[in-house]
Amino acid sequence: MASQENHLLKQITDLHDQISKLESLCPSKEVDALFGQLTALCLRTDSDIDVTKMSQEVQDMRYNLIKLRSEAVVCLEQHFSTMWGSLEDPLNHINIFPTYTNYLNLSKIEFDLLTQYTARVPTKIAFVGSGPMPLSTIILAKYHLPNTMFHNIDIDPQANALASRLVSRDPDLSHRIIFHTTDLLNMTMEMLGGYDVVFLAAMVGTDKEAKVKAIEHLEMHMAPGALLMLRSAHGLRAFILKHEVTVACCPSL
Repeated sequence: MASQENHLLKQITDLHDQISKLESLCPSKEVDALFGQLTALCLRTDSDIDVTKMSQEVQDMRYNLIKLRSEAVVCLEQHFSTMWGSLEDPLNHINIFPTYTNYLNLSKIEFDLLTQYTARVPTKIAFVGSGPMPLSTIILAKYHLPNTMFHNIDIDPQANALASRLVSRDPDLSHRIIFHTTDLLNMTMEMLGGYDVVFLAAMVGTDKEAKVKAIEHLEMHMAPGALLMLRSAHGLRAFILKHEVTVACCPSL
């Protein structure tokens, strides 16, 4: 087991070194190939590596990989969102996004979690860190919650501009998906208190401390009884996503 673990860590380290040397993280054959290898490696199910027990050197590499992958994902989303935003019906093309199937599966899991923790259908949901390609809210709105209002919150005005173009031509979603450009930490109880559910995107917070700060701010300013949804990354997956558990929890009164 130790030899397998060492072999996997060496492969991840090699990929980290190659990715770190890239001049750009924008979509290209080299970028796509390297991150494709990294993702395939981290999605393996034959390893139960606990990254929290790794050395500080490995932890530092892990956080740098998360940062690099986050930047690459933003570039990828910006690329596709820009390309589709000029089309007559952008949402007819989102199914060819490279990780669209993953979003479909994740949204179904999160919807099922919501039904377990809520006695009624949420009327107003916030998604913090929605980015230029808000597939989570689009899929939830189209396939699971057809009468719910969604508020996408992102600190980047360009991301919101690109995202809003994707839904602007849809007669239904253009009225049910609203965009706000703001820093989460500047949001007050008056702003957050109206949501039944708040989703926190995996890429919000560049490190553990920033993630904890974001969660604590939400807990202090969300409505009592509202649900906070987080996303998970265990084992090898923690090398490409921040280590959070997907849960629905009620903020303290």
